[in-house]
Amino acid sequence: MERSAGRSHRRRRRSRPVLGGTLAVVAAAALTVTGLVSTAQAADVNNAKNAGFESGLANWTCSGGSGAAVSSPVRSGTSALKATPAGQDNAKCSQSVKVKPNSTYALSSWVQGGYAYLGVSGTGTTDVSTWTPGSSTWTKLSTSFRTGANTTSVTVYTHGWYGQSAYFADDVEVTGPDGGGGEEPGPVVPAAPAGLAAGATTTSSVALSWNAVSGATGYKVYRDGAQATTSTGTSATVTGLTADTAYQFSVSATNAAGESVKSAAVSARTAKQGTGPGPGPSMPKHAVTGYWQNFNNGAAVQKLSDVPADYDIIAVSFADATPTPGAVTFNLDTAGLNGYTDAQFRSDIKAKQAQGKNVIISIGGELGTVRVDNDASATAFANSVYALMQDYGFNGVDIDLENGLNATYMTKALRQLSAKAGPGLVLTMAPQTIDMQSTSGEYFKTALNVKDILTVVNMQYYNSGSMLGCDGKVYSQGSVDFLTALACIQLEGGLDPSQVGIGVPASTRGAGSGYVAPSIVNAALDCLTKGTNCGSFKPSKTYPSLRGAMTWSTNWDATAGFAWSKAVGPHVRSLP
Repeated sequence: MERSAGRSHRRRRRSRPVLGGTLAVVAAAALTVTGLVSTAQAADVNNAKNAGFESGLANWTCSGGSGAAVSSPVRSGTSALKATPAGQDNAKCSQSVKVKPNSTYALSSWVQGGYAYLGVSGTGTTDVSTWTPGSSTWTKLSTSFRTGANTTSVTVYTHGWYGQSAYFADDVEVTGPDGGGGEEPGPVVPAAPAGLAAGATTTSSVALSWNAVSGATGYKVYRDGAQATTSTGTSATVTGLTADTAYQFSVSATNAAGESVKSAAVSARTAKQGTGPGPGPSMPKHAVTGYWQNFNNGAAVQKLSDVPADYDIIAVSFADATPTPGAVTFNLDTAGLNGYTDAQFRSDIKAKQAQGKNVIISIGGELGTVRVDNDASATAFANSVYALMQDYGFNGVDIDLENGLNATYMTKALRQLSAKAGPGLVLTMAPQTIDMQSTSGEYFKTALNVKDILTVVNMQYYNSGSMLGCDGKVYSQGSVDFLTALACIQLEGGLDPSQVGIGVPASTRGAGSGYVAPSIVNAALDCLTKGTNCGSFKPSKTYPSLRGAMTWSTNWDATAGFAWSKAVGPHVRSLP
């Protein structure tokens, strides 16, 4: 949502009550006779800077690189803060705010996601804070504080909690007397973009690029007058088009103040049928899967070409939901990836495939909102994913829907996609541990429903707490027993061993909990495939064709000096 133009957060102080009509008349007469005039109180202002994170993290400092400005979800404007706790870091983001001594201020912020705290320190009187255990919608945190006699600045902060999921914050307010910095002037509506040009086309997509506009925080792309997609950079690919068809495109620039007029339109025609990508590289018997981040959350920023050769399947994370239920698109975060261009990205996909690697598009993630729960959304899902495969050359799709999955309609969607893509489709899944505890669960049912076209299920053995193993005993995450006893449920529940992989964080910062050293991963692989290096749990038989291992993410692996892939990659290739 966008902020309304000219929106103000000012409050005026209330006047003192009049003590009787006679007194009021006398007071008024006295002012008339003497010429005395009272001075009005100055209006309160919001003393926080970059309060809506429209300028990224300007004026804010986040511990351990835990914070990032994101375009979704936002409460207003085009940006919000996302901060992710990891290990011993609670993702604290703070700002020094100028204030007046002996003054009262209202402190508030809107938050969403995991545990979120809002507070202030250095008040000179009583420091305060408030918090919420988490919310799936925007929730307002509010408190107040008073400054001491010598207090001219305070530190306002937000933070999450250890082992919990990421939180979001937007529209921070420190409302009270002007501390000397004044209230920030609002942005102005940007100018219309220039230089719009059409680039590469496929049977179902057209690539577009344009010149940057000063003050813009995002762009809207229109197809034949209707909005088709958005972008935070100066390029986008419009998908879901009809082959051999002419379209007109235009683009506008946006920020918190509003949207510019549209640019001059350009025309482009999609390619004729028969120009899509061919079959991908063959899948090795044992494979390592790594998720590549199309965003900057404090992990090492990578180009696709930076991903080491130890990874056999690279899952590009993540596709974005569109206004059409079930449909997805992909927008390369050029700005967040230090200028990595769409052309470079496409070239890197081809280079990885030439090296024998499969590059797939991942749907979902922690905050993914893609819903496939009826026939129309199943068809939209299949069509849009196939369009991305044709456009970018992706070899397949990864299902990482952590906010619910309908087995009936996801099965239909994947069947439709398989019919379009053919036998070369790479289909992976990354359910949470709770999703694979029973074959009656929607995720497990989906995996079994598409077993004939399924490549691998890389369950996430982290952020879950203790869970039941296939022997009915409870195991704590972070141990070799947790990995082997939970894998056993899938192996004995109907999946082929070649369709089972072990998913773990690449570093202590890659997840809130559940990190295990690479040596533990290798021990679990040995236990399941050869019956060696087991813990207290030892499966009743071995599974030599077990597919391998997965990690979140190649970026966190890079942050830790590639310790994970250097240890696990060669070990997977050495399995029987």
